[in-house]
Amino acid sequence: MFDWFLKVVKENYATFTGRASRAEYWYFTLVAFIISFAISAVATLIGGGIGGLLSGLGGLFSLAILVPSIAVGVRRLHDTGKSGWYLLLGLIPVLGTIAVIYFLVQPSDPDTNLYGYNPEMAPFLED
Repeated sequence: MFDWFLKVVKENYATFTGRASRAEYWYFTLVAFIISFAISAVATLIGGGIGGLLSGLGGLFSLAILVPSIAVGVRRLHDTGKSGWYLLLGLIPVLGTIAVIYFLVQPSDPDTNLYGYNPEMAPFLED
């Protein structure tokens, strides 16, 4: 699970081309949420000056994963055959967010599409 997070952050930090599997996107999102939640929970429990420092750390973490979050979202949309610009639908309150989530949970295009080969087929393509 953490391997997916590290793959996005280390190898594909600002890669907006290619495709990302559902597992890559959702595991990255889950780990980022868990880390953010843990920082917030600890900051709230501690409170005071150190809690404020931890809140600032949480803000820095959010800022640090902003670009990879957008990049993996764009690659995930590419995996379903959609343009990464569809991610901007999330700026529309409620309905736009629902539409983006719908696109993100769709299965991968089974074959090579406009954005590259199916990442789930990568181990077979390397032989």
